[in-house]
Amino acid sequence: MKIKFLFSLALIFTLFFANAQTATKIKTVAVPAFAKEIQTNKKPQILDVRTPEEFAEGHIENAINVDWQGENFVKNAEKFDKNKAVYVYCRSGKRSLKASEKLEALGFKKIYNLDGGFLKWSAEAKTAK
Repeated sequence: MKIKFLFSLALIFTLFFANAQTATKIKTVAVPAFAKEIQTNKKPQILDVRTPEEFAEGHIENAINVDWQGENFVKNAEKFDKNKAVYVYCRSGKRSLKASEKLEALGFKKIYNLDGGFLKWSAEAKTAK
């Protein structure tokens, strides 16, 4: 009985600590929180991970186009400061989440992913160029 208890206790601690170590650095946030973050951050690093064609149709002010589907995504992403917050968006939120996961794997410390992407940003009448 004591062995089962100790085994159970060990299993619980293992699962708890394994889960704690896999905590993500990615925060998926709604438009108001995303807008507030980029407005209050001096020189925010805003990555638009859509295609250049999509970017040309309109984008968040001061965003830099780093095409997730482009062959130079990693090379271009490496130009950004990994210790500063990075704000990522795409058209609807799917590509930006994948890009955010890649940025996390590259060592970025604080990543904000825009929930709903540029479609939601535009629908909520935020500043776009």
